[in-house]
Amino acid sequence: MNRNLTEDRPTFVTHLECSLTGERYEADQLHGLSRAGQPLLVRYDLDALGRAVSRDTIAARETDLWRWRELLPVRRTDSIVSLGEIETPLIPIPRSGGDTVLVKDEGRLPTGSFKARGLVMAVAMARELGVTRIAMPTNGNAGAALAAYAARCGIETVILCPEETPEVNVREIAAQGARVWRVNGQIDECGAIVGRGAAEGRWFDFSTLKEPYRIEGKKTMGLELAAQLGWELPDAIFYPTGGGTGLIGMWKAFDEMERLGWIGAKRPRMYAVQASGCAPIVRAYEAGEDHAERWEDAATVAAGIRVPKAVGDFLILRAVRESGGAALAVGDPAILKAVEECAKKDGLLLCPEGGATLAAYQQAVRNNLVDEDERVVLYNCATGLKYPMPEAGQWLDKNAPIDLGAL
Repeated sequence: MNRNLTEDRPTFVTHLECSLTGERYEADQLHGLSRAGQPLLVRYDLDALGRAVSRDTIAARETDLWRWRELLPVRRTDSIVSLGEIETPLIPIPRSGGDTVLVKDEGRLPTGSFKARGLVMAVAMARELGVTRIAMPTNGNAGAALAAYAARCGIETVILCPEETPEVNVREIAAQGARVWRVNGQIDECGAIVGRGAAEGRWFDFSTLKEPYRIEGKKTMGLELAAQLGWELPDAIFYPTGGGTGLIGMWKAFDEMERLGWIGAKRPRMYAVQASGCAPIVRAYEAGEDHAERWEDAATVAAGIRVPKAVGDFLILRAVRESGGAALAVGDPAILKAVEECAKKDGLLLCPEGGATLAAYQQAVRNNLVDEDERVVLYNCATGLKYPMPEAGQWLDKNAPIDLGAL
């Protein structure tokens, strides 16, 4: 077992806080949304944390998610559930992106996506707080991560998928022991069914941002990034945005690290990337709104960002605006072209959502939102191997004459 999982270290959680009103909630109790119907954020005693551990101490540890234990909410080591959450690499893509562009390849995580970060933390806290049955809507990868971690610690799981969910994800969820159901609707409609069951006491609702701890797992993307870049953040981050938990989490991580004195005041411009067939955050950003109306008839090849209505919409928009970034939409043809270019030119197979970030970056350069010499990080949220790929149908007959030069 990784040594980081066997050493007891203190955590510094003080309370939870409504992200809209600031109302305080007790830690170490099971919570969903706040009384205002908004996500709860975990707060820490950062002064005590800073006295207890330095960034150099953390930098000297093994490079996995649990190296950040003091900045995470799990109090008891025996609550931790793990499948080996590594630090994901930063991959240059000079031919398709440019010399200053790096891809943080989250497809290297357990179950092949960045959903592992959020769900490992949420499941560990569910375990710590005595939850025995969980339900969640998913477009695919989150359900796979939940199924894996819940199976690891014996929590019963029910997962609802929109009918357009990629087949490989549905089968992966089922293979890992969850009861998975296809629903003739979008993810928010699946979430409404989960909510009804939670209200009846049938299970705990694990929908995006309806429990407080997925953000804490996702914020490790920002913690890792700072450490990997020598505690100097990039000029811009392009993040595929559906529910937006990771963008919200990274923005929280940057604030916590600055208050600890681990980084300076510099912040990346945050670009929330959506598909033009489902772009509620982009529409709200362009209209100057704080909340996003539901996107009707959502459709895109990038299933992970096909989220018609995000619970944390105002938190996404707040981070984008405070950073000086923007919300950008790209079409499916541009997404698929970016996936193809990155694979054929740089050898990195992006998922469609990752392709959306590359397409959005290229668009941002053309529109003078980003300079080509700025350091930029794109988030590839899952391995491209979990998504449909174009057919490769050329055949050779070994018994017929073969023109080797034509090969």
